[in-house]
Order: sequence, then C-alpha cells, then structure tokens
Amino acid sequence: MEVILKEDIQSLGYKDDVVNVRKGYARNFLIPQGKAVIATESAKKVLAENQKQRAHKLAQIKTDAQALAEKMEGVTLTIGAKTSSTGTIFGSVTNIQVADALKEKGFEVDRKLIVIKDQVKEVGNYNAVVRLHKEVSVDIPFEVVAE
Repeated sequence: MEVILKEDIQSLGYKDDVVNVRKGYARNFLIPQGKAVIATESAKKVLAENQKQRAHKLAQIKTDAQALAEKMEGVTLTIGAKTSSTGTIFGSVTNIQVADALKEKGFEVDRKLIVIKDQVKEVGNYNAVVRLHKEVSVDIPFEVVAE
C-alpha cells in the first residue's frame, strides 16, 4: 500500500516521501497517528504542487544544513559517565548526552536527529551520526571517559 508521509519516520522515510508499506501498518498505525495519508492520484498531484512551491525554501534549508555540517566536521566530543572499576558504565550514553555535549560546543542540535549505532555501555571511542537533512549527515566521534 502506498502512503505519503506527513513527518520524518526514521526507519521508513522523510516527510513528503511516497513509500510502500504493509496494509496493516498503514491502517493501524501510520494513518490513525496522523503520520501518513493514503497516496491517491489526487493526493500525489497536491504533493507535487506543494513540493514545486517549496523547492526554493528546501534548497535554502539544505544549504544551511550543509554549512552547519561543515562547521561540525572537525568536532570531537568527550562525555563523562559514572563507571565501575572495570570500565563499565552505570546505564548507557544516549543521544541526549551527545546533544548536551554538542550544545556545550555551541551547536544547537535536536536529540532526535542524533543516531548512535552501537550501545554505549563501556568507556571508549564511539561514533554518532547527526542527520541534519535527508541528504546531509555528519559523523561525530566521541569518547566516553570515567568521571
């Protein structure tokens, strides 16, 4: 079943994308939650017209995201965490801590845009991906140290 996404869904796609999903997922979750609409011919025409009108704004947003990505390119973060004597963290480091560390460096980034691929449960070096735009993302290396 084809649906048009009304907002970014991390594992599925970005706002205004036309994606194929299973009927149950669309009818039981996406459409009732207001995250998508059924992709009828008229809805696709309205989407195309809206995208044509927003093309200039989207180009500006992408340019701003690329500029921010270039500024963030050389940034490395150090995140302190309470650890045991063996180096295991009590709890884990999440995207919230990475967002706070970026804020201290002067970059205001929403925590929902930050993806950490691995579970961070030990002291060491890791990578986080900051998705600033659907076509612009930055790898941010960070080190977890014991407090």
